[in-house]
Amino acid sequence: MTIQSKSLSEATLSPNSALFTHDTVLLNETVAAVLPDQKSSTNEGVYVDATFGRGGHSRLLLNKLSDDARLLVVDKDVEAIAVANELAKHDGRVTVIHDSFANLPSSLSEHGITQVDGVLADLGVSSPQLDDGSRGFSFMRDGAVDMRMDTSRGIPVSEWLEQVDDSTLADVLYEFGEERHSRRIARAIKQMDSYDSTLELAEVIKQAHPNWQKGKHPATQSFQAMRIFINNELGDVDTFLDNTLTLLKPKGRLAVISFHSLEDRRIKQFLQRHSRGQYPEDEQLPMPPKRPKYFAKPKRIAPSKAEVANNPRSRSAWLRTAVRTDVPFKVF
Repeated sequence: MTIQSKSLSEATLSPNSALFTHDTVLLNETVAAVLPDQKSSTNEGVYVDATFGRGGHSRLLLNKLSDDARLLVVDKDVEAIAVANELAKHDGRVTVIHDSFANLPSSLSEHGITQVDGVLADLGVSSPQLDDGSRGFSFMRDGAVDMRMDTSRGIPVSEWLEQVDDSTLADVLYEFGEERHSRRIARAIKQMDSYDSTLELAEVIKQAHPNWQKGKHPATQSFQAMRIFINNELGDVDTFLDNTLTLLKPKGRLAVISFHSLEDRRIKQFLQRHSRGQYPEDEQLPMPPKRPKYFAKPKRIAPSKAEVANNPRSRSAWLRTAVRTDVPFKVF
């Protein structure tokens, strides 16, 4: 008999031993979306939490799965993997994978898995990552300008800022942060003597920003842009979504949480594109067969008012869900 993991806390220790907690966004809604029977605690099959974070979704999912089910948890954050390994010690159904969710096919195949019954992904930065100034994600707490999800590889934002020219930087701020004043902000950033402090960087952006939305820090979009760029977040999202077409079994379920329009737009368009039959572009027949649609029942779910009141960080979240289906080619 496996040990259920409901009692394991989502509180986690950072390397500097400060205690951080994480409120899982859209917890019940997401788990319900990937299970065929939400009321049962004996759901069978193989499931993937593609962005483990601090394990909130995984813990609830485990409480809904049978003893014979499997849950593969994936994350590229070293600290998240440490938490996942602790969870795996208490529950033999859990397999931990330190990798990007963009590499799911190869990561899962190493464990003998080619198709799964459900996949969930929470694309947001976790509260421990934001609240730990040493990670560099926050413009409210001082720390090194790092912003890497996986600190074991790649270069930190500080090193990239030393190398990049102001024109390229401006393009990144505009494309990935939708920052209208990107040119002005980029010039100010490149005039800095060093990039050792997130608070100093945020202050330079603030001083360069001519106006900003009330209640919103002027560095919000610029920090978002640099984080997305350095982690290739949008590219990984596109690859992840494409991979679900072959990873999910027929009737398999997908649930993805996003926190900003760039991600949500991609997920929306992906599900729209694959939830209706399409004529092949290269067919010259007068009435060619339609391609099969890969997803059915796409839905968008927002956090409840109660959740937003309890956890303000959830206010920008959207959950999109769909069910994998193979429809025979339809000839008109």
